Amino acid sequence: QVQLVESGGGLVQAGGSLRLSCAASGRTFSSYIMSWFRQAPGKEREFVAAVTWSGGSTYYADSVKGRFTISRDNAKNTVYLQMNSLKPEDTAVYYCAASRGLTWGTQSRDFEYEYWGQGTQVTVSS
Repeated sequence: QVQLVESGGGLVQAGGSLRLSCAASGRTFSSYIMSWFRQAPGKEREFVAAVTWSGGSTYYADSVKGRFTISRDNAKNTVYLQMNSLKPEDTAVYYCAASRGLTWGTQSRDFEYEYWGQGTQVTVSS
């Protein structure tokens, strides 16, 4: 049983930065693959980034690679998404997701995730 709560979204100008946080409940946070997805108006939900339970492996969508960084602090039951060099096309609702059952390599598939947060809005202005 895991509950995820995102925070840190807001309005930022192009080229700026934001840091999103996802706080997880429960005692088994370290056992989960943690990911960020996003959904822009009129578009399908898309994968952004994922990190393994140990933090040793990460994976990014091509659209954010080099600009975004995912990390986790298991002691704090929190996963982060540092977003730099933001672009207007990054505007979306960002969701935190957790999976205990997926095999690394399928982490970009949204149906692999058991738990989802409520989302936090990120708006990047021109």
